[in-house]
Amino acid sequence: MSTRQFTLDFEHRPALGHDDFVVAGANRDAVAWIDRWPDWPAVGTVIVGPPGSGKTHLTSVWKSRSGAGLIGFEALETDPAIALLGEETAMVVEGLDHPVSKQAETELLHLFNVLAERQGSLLLTARTAPAQLPLSLADLASRVRALPVIRMQQPDDALLGAVLRKLFADQQLSVGQEVIRYLLRHGERSFAAARRNVGTLDRAALERKCEISVSLVRDILDD
Repeated sequence: MSTRQFTLDFEHRPALGHDDFVVAGANRDAVAWIDRWPDWPAVGTVIVGPPGSGKTHLTSVWKSRSGAGLIGFEALETDPAIALLGEETAMVVEGLDHPVSKQAETELLHLFNVLAERQGSLLLTARTAPAQLPLSLADLASRVRALPVIRMQQPDDALLGAVLRKLFADQQLSVGQEVIRYLLRHGERSFAAARRNVGTLDRAALERKCEISVSLVRDILDD
């Protein structure tokens, strides 16, 4: 089996735990914006993208750098924003497209105001663009729509291939480019699926006492 690896121009940067965040053309602009922090022109930024596009991973990079807390939008249904924020000056609110009551929207608006007073930062995530979010509170909707937007797309072959290679390398697994190509053609196109597939293949190869080949990948994906 060939063990020749791709040689591509990618950067690796630490995220949470022992992961590396891979930077390539598909996400380079988004990462550059995160790198601008704390020199943002507004109190907040919105990360918009479909599931599996890397929103959570990019958010974790910023969270690690800024020391921000993290909550889901729905948490503001039951807990006051100021209690969740505490003395912090940065916060991540995930799932802005999650249906919530007007109370949660009011609390998010309060969070905007408090962080503005503290000269802090707010990072929001959503699957849809700010103009399409189901926000009923006019003041909140106008605030969110005025924020800069980071748009995340599903990873392209170059980025997803680099992530797969890095995940295999993290497990000290050497695989041929034919394995990477097969996963790109037939696997689910998301970072979460890539991580899950590499873990499953690692366990399967150990159980079967074999190398990771296209045949093994085919069996695992079929299952």
